[in-house]
Amino acid sequence: MAGISDLDSLIRNMEPKVVFGEYVFCTITDSQLQGLDRPLLVFRENEGPTVVVTRNVAELNGFEFHATWGLVSLSIHSDLEAIGLLAVITNHLAKAGISVNVVSAFYHDHLFVPHPRVEEVVSLLTELSNSHQK
Repeated sequence: MAGISDLDSLIRNMEPKVVFGEYVFCTITDSQLQGLDRPLLVFRENEGPTVVVTRNVAELNGFEFHATWGLVSLSIHSDLEAIGLLAVITNHLAKAGISVNVVSAFYHDHLFVPHPRVEEVVSLLTELSNSHQK
């Protein structure tokens, strides 16, 4: 099942949704990873595994973290080969001084943004989407 690749359609229909929670990025050891129950994301880098977990899980496991992140998912099924969507979004957020860490999965794109600014991000993305309405 292919996703949408037309840039205007993606922006117009992206419908940003907040995923409840406060998330953190941590680097842990392989042995810590084996005992970790259902992390949201695992990425293996040469230096060791990076995990994204809730703040609560990190604190319960004694994992170090430096910032907390809110999660905004774009509810449109974007094609993994779509060109320009993330460039438009990250540029729009950068103009507002908001950093973003993006994860693209099979169906949707997910934006980790500074937790205190998550509602602002939804407003900015909704504004961007509305500006592309026909």
